[in-house]
Amino acid sequence: MPNWFDLETYLEPLRLGLVQRGLLAALIVAIVCGVMGAFVVVRGLAFLGDALGHAVFPGVVIAYLLNLNPLIGGVIAGIVTTVGISLVARQRQIRESTAIGIFYTVAFALGALLLSRSRSASRALSELLIGNVLAVRPQDLWLTMIIGGSVLLVVALLYKELVLISFDPALAAAHGRNVALLDALLFALLALTIVVALQTVGNVMVVALLVVPAATGRLLTRSLPPLMAWAALIGSLSTIVGVYVSYYANIASGGAIVLCACTIFFGVLVAKEARQRWIARSFAQ
Repeated sequence: MPNWFDLETYLEPLRLGLVQRGLLAALIVAIVCGVMGAFVVVRGLAFLGDALGHAVFPGVVIAYLLNLNPLIGGVIAGIVTTVGISLVARQRQIRESTAIGIFYTVAFALGALLLSRSRSASRALSELLIGNVLAVRPQDLWLTMIIGGSVLLVVALLYKELVLISFDPALAAAHGRNVALLDALLFALLALTIVVALQTVGNVMVVALLVVPAATGRLLTRSLPPLMAWAALIGSLSTIVGVYVSYYANIASGGAIVLCACTIFFGVLVAKEARQRWIARSFAQ
């Protein structure tokens, strides 16, 4: 058992290049997920996040079978799914949630079908299902930096428009904004965020890294910019602790990171509830 009060416990993993790459990639993912998670929580898009997490799966499998970087396949599959959902949702007879459900099931079924045809792919892609930061290669790190940086740049450039369609789409339309196009762009950014998170938390739990830190931040503030900051900070803290736990306990990094984030969420929830009860009793007296 590592001695958590010994400085050497924290320095030892950082001497390994694979841990350095994995931790850096995980921190980038945590920041991007924090920013995009704020939009997910504010707009109630957790179901869409879960659907896109499964929708990128066939792209990952196809890329692996073609000897390409799986993240590239995930990007393509995510964008194709986003465009498809936007086009189908334009039909008045089809609700957006219905379109999401259709593409989600079709994409995941296709990915499972392709995966069942290749035993080698099943073994190799298991890390992308449960996450493993120690498996991040230099090219994966560069791709994570490029995609994550691009997502943050687009959010910064179109921040006002994205906030406007999130809180008042009718007002956005009245000001001449193309709400459908901006929605599709937001969904595409969400798909890219999910893709960069595949290596660290895995396809199964990626939605948790999007929702849990942002939900925790929602308990602390109602304003969107501080919410993004809190979500990024909580996600980063969960990532650092989760990486160390996964390193020393030899467990999947995705599960460790998500459990750390959930622990923080419930801790803040209990503390806030206790504070509200204390205030209520103080006023009652």
